[in-house]
Amino acid sequence: TDCPLLAMVDRNDPDAFLTNESAKAVGIHGIEVYFPRNAVKQSDLEKYMNVGEGKFTIGLGQSNMAFCNDLEDINSVCMTAVMNLMEKYNIAPTDVGRLEVGTETIIDKSKSVKSTISQLFNAHGNFDLEGVDNINACYGGTAALLNTMAWVESSAWDGRYAIVVCGDIAVYEEGPARPTGGCAAVAMLIGRDAPLVLGTVRASHFEDAYDFYKPRLDSEYPTVFGQESNVCYLRALDGCYRRFAEKWEMQNKGEWNLQKVDHVVLHSPYNKLVKKSGARMLYNDFHRDNNMPLFKKHADMLSKFKALLPENTYDDRELEKAFTQLARPMYADKVQPSVKLPMELGNSYTASMYTGLLSLIHAWHTPNKDAPARGSDTDTITQGKKVLMFSYGSGLAATMYMISVQGPTSYIAKAANLEERLMERVFHTPEEFSAVLKDRETKYGKFDWSPTSDQKELFPGTYYLASVDEHGRRKYARTPVSPFRTTINYGSAAMHARMARGSAARPSSQSMHSFAALPRGPRPSSSASVLVLGRAMRIGLGMLRR
Repeated sequence: TDCPLLAMVDRNDPDAFLTNESAKAVGIHGIEVYFPRNAVKQSDLEKYMNVGEGKFTIGLGQSNMAFCNDLEDINSVCMTAVMNLMEKYNIAPTDVGRLEVGTETIIDKSKSVKSTISQLFNAHGNFDLEGVDNINACYGGTAALLNTMAWVESSAWDGRYAIVVCGDIAVYEEGPARPTGGCAAVAMLIGRDAPLVLGTVRASHFEDAYDFYKPRLDSEYPTVFGQESNVCYLRALDGCYRRFAEKWEMQNKGEWNLQKVDHVVLHSPYNKLVKKSGARMLYNDFHRDNNMPLFKKHADMLSKFKALLPENTYDDRELEKAFTQLARPMYADKVQPSVKLPMELGNSYTASMYTGLLSLIHAWHTPNKDAPARGSDTDTITQGKKVLMFSYGSGLAATMYMISVQGPTSYIAKAANLEERLMERVFHTPEEFSAVLKDRETKYGKFDWSPTSDQKELFPGTYYLASVDEHGRRKYARTPVSPFRTTINYGSAAMHARMARGSAARPSSQSMHSFAALPRGPRPSSSASVLVLGRAMRIGLGMLRR
C-alpha cells in the first residue's frame, strides 16, 4: 500500500499540531461540589490548640474546615458528587461514556474508587464506561481532566458525555498541620461545545521530591515537610509559568504577562500560599520584562532584585514582601473571587483548584457592592473571560492551562447554590472534631464494623457507608433527596424535546432519560454516528443557551 513518509514534526511550530479534525470547544458543561455537613471554625481551633489569635485565620488565611465522621469515606463522597451532578443537570447515566477519578485518599490498594462509583451507572444498564483512578497527591484531578479531554477530542469518542470527579478527605495527625485539613469532591460534566473551554496551550513541571507523601499504609495521615513543600510548590509554579508564557507567545505572536488573563485560580492548600503564589507570578513577569509600566513605576524599590536568580529567591523574605505588596490590587481583582470554597472547606487536595473554579463562577453571578445587581446579564458580562489555572500535587506534579468562557455559566452557579448550602452546615467544637478523627483512626483499615454516627448529620441525598463486612467489602446507602433541590434541564431528553419543538424548553426537574429510549432508524457507521450525535448535542446546547 502507498504510505507517505512522515516527517519529524517541528515542536517550535505551534501550527504543526493543529488539524482540521480537532474537536472544537471541548471543556466543562457543569460543575457540582459536595462537602460534608460537619465543620469546625479555625478561630475555635486557635483557642483549643493554645496558639495566638489569628494563627490559622490570618497566618494560614483559612476561615473554616470541613470534616467527615465514620459514615463517609472517599467512595461515598465521590458517589454523592457524581449523582448530584447527574440529577441536578438531568443527565441520564446511560449518556455518560467515561468516568474518571482523581484522588489520593486510598482505602483499597487494588480496587479503584471508579469501580465503586460504577454501581450508579450499572443500575441503569450502563457498563460501557471508560476511565479509572489517577493518583499523585493533589494532582490526580487534573490528570483525570486532561485524560478525559483527550478522549472527548479523539476518534474514540462515541458522542456521550464524560464525567470527571476529584475529591479527598484531608486529615492530619494531632499537631500544627491539623488545621490544614478539609474535605470536598467536585464532579464535572465534560463534552464538546462547552461554555468553559480548555485552551490548547498548557505547561507542566514534574520532579522527584519527598515534600508530602504517605508511606504508612496503615494510616490516613501523611508525612509532611511543610517548608520544603512550599518551596516545591513555588518552584513548580515558576517552571509552569515560564513554559506557559513561552508557549503562549509562540502561538499568539505577542508578549505574555498576567494582564492577558481576567482571573487566576490556584491550587489552595491554604490561602496564605495562594497569596504568595499570586505575588510569585508577578515576580516572574518582572524577571521576564522589568520594563513593564508597573515595574518602572516602582523601579527604585525593585532594582535590587534584577540580578537575582529566581532559584535563589524562595527564602528571600524581602523580595516576597515587596511583590506581595505590589500584587495586592492584582490579587483582589484576579485571585480573590476564587477563594471562597477553599477558605470555607479547607484543603480538599485533588478537588482544591476546582472548588476555586466553582467559587469564581459563583462570584461572577452573585451581586455584591462591587458587582452588578442580580438583574444584570452576568452571562454577557463574563463572556470571553480568560482564567489561568495552576494545579499542583506533591511528589511532584504540576500543570498550568487556561480556560476561556465561550457560553453562559450562570446556570452552573444556580445549580451549585453555594450560599444556601454553606449556611446549612453544622459547626462542631474542636473537642468534637478531635474525637471524630480519633474514632477514624481506630477504624481505618479494619474489617467487620458498621458506622455509629447518626445519618441525620448528613445532607439530604448523601451516600454513606452502611457497613464493612469481615472481608473488607463495603456497602453504601443514601439519605433521602430533598424535593426542594435546585435542578436544571440540561440532559439529552431536554435537547431532543427542544429540537422536536423547534424552541427552547422550560427548565424542569423531570426524571432522567436516555438516548437509548428514543426511537431510532437503522444505526449508521460508528464514525457517522459520532458526527450525527455530536451535531445533535451542539444544536441542542445552542438552543439551551438562548
